[in-house]
Amino acid sequence: MTPVIPPDSLRRVVQEVFARPEYDWGQGGRPLHWLRDLWMRFVDWLGQFGLQHPVGFKLLFWGSCLLLLVLLTHLGFIAWRIYRATVDHPHAAVPTGARERLDARGNLERAEALARAGRYTEALAHRFLALLLELDRMDVLTFHPSKTPAEYVREARLGGSGRASLAGLVTRLYVHVFGAEPCDERAYREFGTAAGTVVQHVASH
Repeated sequence: MTPVIPPDSLRRVVQEVFARPEYDWGQGGRPLHWLRDLWMRFVDWLGQFGLQHPVGFKLLFWGSCLLLLVLLTHLGFIAWRIYRATVDHPHAAVPTGARERLDARGNLERAEALARAGRYTEALAHRFLALLLELDRMDVLTFHPSKTPAEYVREARLGGSGRASLAGLVTRLYVHVFGAEPCDERAYREFGTAAGTVVQHVASH
């Protein structure tokens, strides 16, 4: 008499065989498979955490919401500073009656006056504006208050080294003016020297 194999035993054996690594045919074709598995394990952990610690889960949820709100507020603040520095009228921060003409020399004088007062970050912005206006005079770019500093780098008709120097100045500007990193006299003087190098590069070509 032929022995009868229980269906459950046969199913268990088949599952054990095909669970071996050599039968995982889809593993090599999906390089981000591990990332999906990690995300699924994280979701499962959240579900278990919510069931076991409902109060802790609520604290985690609202804490994450608060962190997201802080990040969005910070991004909004940075965007507002960029708007103020690049879209608003470039002389809006200068008192009425003492506004310089829209030329490089006037902004350079304003930058030096701010530097003497210890307001190096503001001086840096005017020094960069003086550079842009000088490059506009030299027909390297076209100045407009609505343009961002990065747009001037893409627009400037400079060689490779000149464009790299201008891009480096824009990076410093973003760090101090938009990123709120303190600027001291040394950083301001180095910025001015680098700006003068860009002008000399244009003049020599």
